[in-house]
Amino acid sequence: MKKGLVMVNTGNGKGKTTAALGAALRAAGSGIRVCIIQFLKGSWNYGELESLKKIPEIEIHRMGSGFTWEKESLDEDRALATQAWEKCREVSLSGRFGMVIFDEINYALHYGLLDEDDVIEFLENRPAGLHIILTGRNAPSRIQECADLVTEMREVKHHFKKGIKAQKGIEY
Repeated sequence: MKKGLVMVNTGNGKGKTTAALGAALRAAGSGIRVCIIQFLKGSWNYGELESLKKIPEIEIHRMGSGFTWEKESLDEDRALATQAWEKCREVSLSGRFGMVIFDEINYALHYGLLDEDDVIEFLENRPAGLHIILTGRNAPSRIQECADLVTEMREVKHHFKKGIKAQKGIEY
């Protein structure tokens, strides 16, 4: 019997969601259905959305409202994070997917928008063959402890620090 893995992509470096999308592509190419739930991505268009529309094995749900740290009140984000978490639970338990990506959930946990104990309990009791990937900076240590694989993206050099803005096809 296949063992589902819990994988965490965290750290201050670029590439956490990109790595998860690479895993989604690999899974889809192997006939595994994938669902991606995005906790913070807003309603703007970005490159991966257009690409993913062409892959029937991958389903994506954008559940957030944008950059949490730019808001005065977190009430809207708390409600949206709760909705995204319910969607994560629903699709994970549906039996329709072999991999579910909780994109940017670590931010929701870091900002206290979700109950860390609930997430850990769910991960520990998930369906046996389900792979789950959690992304975002500041992955809580307890989330990392319950994971089978933790990858930390470490920034060595970043073009933002030279004043180069986000570029289509690279950051979005």
